Amino acid sequence: MKLEDFNNIDFKNAGNLPLPVKLVLLAVLFFLLVAAGYWFLWRPATEELDRARAKEEELRNIYLEKKRQSINLAAYKQQMTDIERTFGALLKQLPDKSQMDALLTDINQVGLEKGLEFELFKPGQEIIGDFYAEMPISIKVTGGYHALGDFATDISRLPRIVTLNNLSIVSASQDKNAQKNTKTANQPSDGLLSIEAVARTYRYLDASEIAAKREAERAAAAKKGGRN
Repeated sequence: MKLEDFNNIDFKNAGNLPLPVKLVLLAVLFFLLVAAGYWFLWRPATEELDRARAKEEELRNIYLEKKRQSINLAAYKQQMTDIERTFGALLKQLPDKSQMDALLTDINQVGLEKGLEFELFKPGQEIIGDFYAEMPISIKVTGGYHALGDFATDISRLPRIVTLNNLSIVSASQDKNAQKNTKTANQPSDGLLSIEAVARTYRYLDASEIAAKREAERAAAAKKGGRN
């Protein structure tokens, strides 16, 4: 078989070609058929098979996760019950708007019961949070060391959340305003302390307040977007 045999191929008389040439042509034809079959049939089928296998693996993982969740469903339900119970207990420590006046009265009453004298008790502007409002109360009280300690302890024991912040303690004899008003029976002024602090208490927002807050936020966002 020579190269000239391929240069002078007459496909109309392919049956009369030498056997080696026929074998070479058949091998080339077979290779072309295999290549075309791979490109147009096997490759798309292989890619589809890979996608199906990936989808199968994804569904298998989803199934195993759902199965794990179903096995632990009872534990999850109990956990949700515990969370709701805890949240409800915490929520009860936040008064609503109608109970704030009573809470302020309770704070003042605690101090009076301990023999403390209030020189300042001024609720400030509320600070609105996501679902609650914080009210700072500026206070200034004068009394004995132990009475002030009992006051702080009783404040912490109130059924509502009240914290004392920014404490400033000085001797009443060093405070000019305290010198005029801090003398109590059988207790000299130089044995008294004057404390200034910010008491912070909290209340939860009712549905109308939350709706108004969200509406204000949407309006602010729309106004900001309009400026841009």
